[in-house]
Amino acid sequence: MAVVTAESGHPLVTAETIKALDEIRHVHQFNDNAVRNTRSLSDLVGMTHLGVHLVRLESGHESTQFHSHQCDEEFLYILSGRGIAEIGDAEHQIGAGDFMGFNTSSPAHSLRNPFTEDLVYLMSGERNVIDICDYPRIQRRMYRVGGDKQYVELNNLHDVQPKP
Repeated sequence: MAVVTAESGHPLVTAETIKALDEIRHVHQFNDNAVRNTRSLSDLVGMTHLGVHLVRLESGHESTQFHSHQCDEEFLYILSGRGIAEIGDAEHQIGAGDFMGFNTSSPAHSLRNPFTEDLVYLMSGERNVIDICDYPRIQRRMYRVGGDKQYVELNNLHDVQPKP
């Protein structure tokens, strides 16, 4: 039997290989308390249309800034631990086995871990060339085109009027 490693380019990545991967610490660009410890699984097998990540959220941290996407869909599947999901104006306690899926018309959302144990989940989202992400609580809109990201303050937008 062949040994499958992260470097092999094979579509199978074993649990042993995943466990041995170093976690990458990601701090959100608009929220210093949003710190995710991530193992990016889809990159190991060369996936380009979907990002699939195994995420560990430590106690006291958030997953992101409260946001919604206009182009990318995403989901989270909780593997262990507990957290509080904010979806629109509501808060929901979530735990192992719970699933959250966000299409492009979904309300803004975020996740936080106020509990003592780590919250571990599988997260996946599309990797469209263009995405627009709204952050309603901080009144920002971020544009991603290719690998470049830029943002604007929503209170400084101007409507474009058609010419007569």
